[in-house]
Amino acid sequence: MRKRRLGKTDLELSVIGLGTWAIGGGGWAFGWGSQDDAESVKTILEALESGINWLDTAPVYGYGHSEEVVGRALREWGKPVTVATKCGRLPNPEGRPIPCIKRDSIVKECEESLRRLGVEVIDLYQMHWPQPEEDIEEAFQAMLDLKAQGKIRWAGVSNFTADQLGQIARLGEVASLQPPYSLLNRGIEAEELPWCAAHDCGVIVYSPMQCGLLTGKVTPEWFAQLPEDDWRKTKNPYFQEPALSRHLAAVGALKELAARHERTVAQLAVAWTLRRPEVTAAIVGARRPGQITEIVPAGAWALDEKTLVEIEAVFGA
Repeated sequence: MRKRRLGKTDLELSVIGLGTWAIGGGGWAFGWGSQDDAESVKTILEALESGINWLDTAPVYGYGHSEEVVGRALREWGKPVTVATKCGRLPNPEGRPIPCIKRDSIVKECEESLRRLGVEVIDLYQMHWPQPEEDIEEAFQAMLDLKAQGKIRWAGVSNFTADQLGQIARLGEVASLQPPYSLLNRGIEAEELPWCAAHDCGVIVYSPMQCGLLTGKVTPEWFAQLPEDDWRKTKNPYFQEPALSRHLAAVGALKELAARHERTVAQLAVAWTLRRPEVTAAIVGARRPGQITEIVPAGAWALDEKTLVEIEAVFGA
C-alpha cells in the first residue's frame, strides 16, 4: 500500500489506517453495539496483513476496551506497528464522555493508555477534542512535556479549528490534525486544510465513509434493524430523516459511477478524501474480518479529473 509522511514527523503511514471505534463495543453513549473481541483481533490482524501499518484508537472507545483489544492484537502480531491514540475524554456514571484536558488528567490518561496497549511509547498522541477551549494550551503543553519525557513520539490534535491550531502552535510543533472529512462533510476545506498545508502539519481524516453511510450497504430497512445502543440510531444527524433519504439517493448515484470503474462506492468515498495533497491518510473503521479488505483497494485508486467532475455532479456542484 502507498505510504505518505505525516507532516514534519518521521512517521510513514499507509494511506489507509484502521480505526477501532466500533471495536470498543457497546455500553457507552457513542458505542456501535456489542462486539466480539476475538473477531476484533482477527480484524486488526487482517488489516495489518493487508499492508496497513498503523492503528487509531482512543481510551474513550469503550472506556479502555478498544485499547485493550488493540494491545492484545499487537502482542499476537509481534512486529512493529504505528499506534495512534488520544486523550481528553473521561466517562461519567451514565456512560457519557465528558471533556477533561487538565494537565494531571492527560498525564494519567497517557500512563493508562501505555499500560492497556502494552507499548513503551505512543507514536502519535492526540487531544481528542478542544474542550474546554480555555484549557487547550495547558493540555498541549502537557503533551509536549510527555514527548520530552519519551512517553509519546509526536503530539497531535483532533477536531481543532484553524484558529485553535494557530493558538497551540505557538507552544510547539503540532504533528497532525485529525478532522472528519467525507463527501458529505467538507467543512475543513475552507480553513483547516490550508492551515495544515501552510504549516506542514499532517492530516489524517476520520469518517471518510460517514459512519458507514457511504458504504452502499445502508438502506431504510438496515437502519431500522440497528441495535438501540448503536449511536447512529438516535444521535448521528446524517442518519436521521429527512437527511437519510437525501444521502441514500446520492449514494445510489455514486454506486453506479463506481461500478463503471469496477469499484465500490466505499472505495470511491475513501479515494476521494485521499485526492487532496494535504491529506496524509484516511482512517477506515472495521469490526469484522472482510470489512477492511473491501476498502484496501481505495489506497491505490487515484481518481482522474473526469471522475471527480462526475462525483460533483451527483451533489449538484
